[in-house]
Amino acid sequence: MTVLLCAAAVLLLGGCGTRVAGGAGGVSATETGPIPWTLAEPSGVTAARLAADRRTVSLDADLPSGERPCVRNLKAEDTDARYGSVPGAVHVQITFTSPSGDRRSGCVRERTGTVRVRLPEPLGKRKLVVDNSTVFTADGARPPALRLCGELGCTPPRTGCSPASYDQALKAAGAPAHTYRDAEHCDGTWLVLDFSWRTGPACGDDTKDPACTAALGDRVFFRAERSGWKPFFESAAGGCAAVRRREPAFPAELCEELAPLPSSLHPSYPPPSASPTATPR
Repeated sequence: MTVLLCAAAVLLLGGCGTRVAGGAGGVSATETGPIPWTLAEPSGVTAARLAADRRTVSLDADLPSGERPCVRNLKAEDTDARYGSVPGAVHVQITFTSPSGDRRSGCVRERTGTVRVRLPEPLGKRKLVVDNSTVFTADGARPPALRLCGELGCTPPRTGCSPASYDQALKAAGAPAHTYRDAEHCDGTWLVLDFSWRTGPACGDDTKDPACTAALGDRVFFRAERSGWKPFFESAAGGCAAVRRREPAFPAELCEELAPLPSSLHPSYPPPSASPTATPR
């Protein structure tokens, strides 16, 4: 009799026992209560490929994964028609529904999934912006792949002795927000940067508050690589002894006149308006 009742239940409900993967209204049931399927975006978009028609784009995205289904209704949509276009760019949004917001779902891992979108017209020289944060370009890419742009954009400054290049060096060194360059010594292959940042409470870039004139300083040494300036040594010592113990090839003309940095707060640090060499990050 029990077998017959269960067979009837299969026809009506699709199975016997607790339901765990899918349900009416996009809700999965467990022994501890329902788990909603909610709208989500991928945690990252790692690659893009452009088809021969120059309009169809395949996107690889990081999606929730587990022992049971974790993704439904995966789609990519060209949002320019809805929100308005931006010159030089095409905006695409990837969405799906998932129960991954609740760890009871078991969707605690990630996998790579691919989704396609067809643009209204060929991409051309425009950038492809996915989920407002990830940018791809065909410029300098190896078809069919598009090139993933970095934090400094699709055309980062070349390594050299320029303000834009020094800004890249500060990013590479993980300099704090509102950092100011105090001095640069550069020959195009090697670079040493002295920089400071304020330590007072709620100090803005243009504050006149005396409590914000104190600052901490740092000195970082870099070598030029294809990706830009790469830090290899940090030292507050003056002269060349410390850096040349780490890297004997570092040129003496860039370090022999370096003075030691203060080891603690130095209240004489000038505000930006008083120091023409102080440049905000």
